[in-house]
Amino acid sequence: MALAIEPLRPAHPDFAGKVTGLDIAAGVSAADAARLEAAMDHYAVLVLPGQNITDEQQYAFSQHFGPMEQATGDFAKPAERRLPMTHNDVSNLDKDGRILARDAKARLFGLGNRLWHSDSSFKPTPAKYSLLSARVLPDRGGNTEFADMRAAWDALDPAMQARCHDLVVWHSQLHSRGQLGFTDWDAADLEKNKPVPQRLVRRHEGSGRLSLYLSAHAGDITGWPTPETRIFLRDLTEHATQAAFVYIHQWQPFDLVMWDNRVLMHRVREHDQSQARDMRRTTVADRCPTLEQPL
Repeated sequence: MALAIEPLRPAHPDFAGKVTGLDIAAGVSAADAARLEAAMDHYAVLVLPGQNITDEQQYAFSQHFGPMEQATGDFAKPAERRLPMTHNDVSNLDKDGRILARDAKARLFGLGNRLWHSDSSFKPTPAKYSLLSARVLPDRGGNTEFADMRAAWDALDPAMQARCHDLVVWHSQLHSRGQLGFTDWDAADLEKNKPVPQRLVRRHEGSGRLSLYLSAHAGDITGWPTPETRIFLRDLTEHATQAAFVYIHQWQPFDLVMWDNRVLMHRVREHDQSQARDMRRTTVADRCPTLEQPL
């Protein structure tokens, strides 16, 4: 079966696509990887159903798309990790595969994934692509929602676009988790999570389209008072996450979903925490900090 890519939502043919005719476990050619990257420039999120893969196969596939991140953004210390540093553990499981207790620090930290965010926007060089593999799913819930910040930019009036165009925003996990009341940081965590600057408006390298670059990690704008920053970013986030701009993915076992963090925000929705949800993410890094990228 030949590789094919088609829109998941015909009414919105440039946002969210479905990939068929590809078996990641069998290996992916450079030509097919190039087709996928071109499709990502168009759709920004691709769903590859039925990919029953190992961690090693997921990582090898991800390497087609650029330099890989290490999983340094989660809360687990090395001795507490369930997965290798090649994978972010987006699950409700401890290192022994047991469901985390309600008051476990790792679980409380992970609740930040239910805020609208862009992966690794808190790193000096943020993420390009995320690739999330569904290994075990709860009976219901746990959908992932994706918001198209290209469409959100296009829908702003010219005066607001001009206001946003040159702003620099500071991102940190201290801010996103602080919104939830999570303050359980040690000195090493505080050092690792110092705020980093990112453009509020970005031009996508592949498509040339402008987009907003928003995230729950965003807390301050250079030269602005903090209260004014927070309400301004909240208003923009409400605008960018309107239903018209959102694709909701209802997970099936062994789905692999990849998305472009440069132009999307996403969040996971609530699910029954008494049931296992084992999701494993590999992350492709962008090529340089956003302030070094042409606008």
